Amino acid sequence: MAEPAAQFPYISSSAGGGSSEPGGRDAKGAGSPQSCAVRDLIFWRDVKKTGVVFSTTLILLLSLAAFSVISVISYLILALLSVTISFRVYKSVIQAVQKSEEGHPFKAYLDLDISLSSETFHNYMSSAMVYVNHALKLVTRLFLVEDLVDSLKLAVVMWLMTYVGAIFNGITLLILAELLVFSLPVVYEKYKTQIDHYVGIARDQIKSVVTKVQAKVPGAAKKKSE
Repeated sequence: MAEPAAQFPYISSSAGGGSSEPGGRDAKGAGSPQSCAVRDLIFWRDVKKTGVVFSTTLILLLSLAAFSVISVISYLILALLSVTISFRVYKSVIQAVQKSEEGHPFKAYLDLDISLSSETFHNYMSSAMVYVNHALKLVTRLFLVEDLVDSLKLAVVMWLMTYVGAIFNGITLLILAELLVFSLPVVYEKYKTQIDHYVGIARDQIKSVVTKVQAKVPGAAKKKSE
């Protein structure tokens, strides 16, 4: 569920498929390390790692669907504390019996420097502001009807979402989204040529309809001619 880097692989608009390799790696390079890690995760490159992430997040979402957020967080913290306290007591008893001086079992982790420097924080904030400013500009453009066709598209999508919201709640949609994220990329990689072919046909049909609508809307036609 995820950030822009975890999007579905690029689909060529041509019927023949395009230059992208399976898994979204094009000829220009594999992208940033973070995007590569996410891509490898959703394509099940490491079955054990993906299985752990998928099962953990799915169990968490199912728990949120059955219990309140406060209950789920409380149970998770209690489970974590039970493990760490039990291990701490166990190691203390072993050290007392063996009369060893191994020290605190979590000392190596306690000594780790996990503080966030101001420079790192500002870098993250600067990166986040790029997305925030882009989102604000997009929202302004859509709601102030800079492009009538785009605003109408948003209206149609929101109208359809009212029906989706009447059937599913937010948690259910997140569960479905996770199932799709971890299944569709694998299916696409396996049947890439066929999917690209039909997606290309659908894009041509949609583009034809949008062109006809824009031709009948005076404002959109004028903007296109400019």
